[in-house]
Amino acid sequence: MVGPEKETALKRIRHTLDTEMNGLSAVRAALDEGLADAFLASVQAIEQSGGAVVVTGMGKSGHIGRKIAATLASTGTHSHFVHPAEASHGDLGMIAPQDVVLALSWSGEAPELANIITYTRRFGNKLIAITSRPHSALGRAADIGLFLPDAEEACPNGLAPTTSTTMQLVAGDMLAVLLLERRGFSAMDFRRYHPGGKLGAQLLTVGQLMHTGDELPLIHRGAMLSQGVVEMTSKRFGVAGVIDEAGILIGVLTDGDLRRAFHGGFRDMTVDAAMGRQHPPHTALASSLAAQALAHMSDAKITCIFVVEDGKPVGVLHIHDLLRAGVA
Repeated sequence: MVGPEKETALKRIRHTLDTEMNGLSAVRAALDEGLADAFLASVQAIEQSGGAVVVTGMGKSGHIGRKIAATLASTGTHSHFVHPAEASHGDLGMIAPQDVVLALSWSGEAPELANIITYTRRFGNKLIAITSRPHSALGRAADIGLFLPDAEEACPNGLAPTTSTTMQLVAGDMLAVLLLERRGFSAMDFRRYHPGGKLGAQLLTVGQLMHTGDELPLIHRGAMLSQGVVEMTSKRFGVAGVIDEAGILIGVLTDGDLRRAFHGGFRDMTVDAAMGRQHPPHTALASSLAAQALAHMSDAKITCIFVVEDGKPVGVLHIHDLLRAGVA
């Protein structure tokens, strides 16, 4: 595209972004006008239910609902999606008595939701509605209404769900994040549900990647430097941990220390005399995230770090281990 055609396209792109941002700004303003209380009531209802959050919606609201259910489930809130049309053909059985139903419909009048709404009223399931119309069939039936402000769609015809679905999606994220924080859901909890891909790699722990046992390059304080060289080269990490009589890590002998000791000709000495003056040595805990260890190593400009427990080395981690695992 060139010239006027390009400018027209860019104008449409900017208009879409601005329009959807205006919708989110309206949601932000609505929080101060009662919407925040509805979110707090929704979270309280979910926490007190003891069941799952069953998300439902038709059309584009259904697509957003699937994403909300997935976000809730991946952040520790038991959740699944029930298609409203399938619900009328047996999937109502997927809604347990203690479950909370979260129904999405921008107009609040999707006819496919009728049977689910009736089911929740008959069996006493809490019904939370995400809709823009409080006086719609869904809005009137709901126990709690997350009533989003009406907003202009980014579609030039004002018809295709664009701004409205963005607002629904953000509403679901607001619920999920608040539930996550109140539950104290940690990065380690997150890893339990995200073991694969780049995200899974970022959530690996040091203990899952470190070398242990006979692989550890260790030498006692007072040993001669020549012995330290043997330990370093046989274990192939380029370092050796120096420990005292109690097995506490007191320092690290590096290849840089060897170069300094050999400068001007080899002179044997004790490893603690040759090792660098860094005290205490850089260490990590087995329970810490591998990504945190990588950040520490990068800041300290080191390629290897010892893993300690009560000051005693229990493992060693090389930057190549982090690269192979996809942490970097």
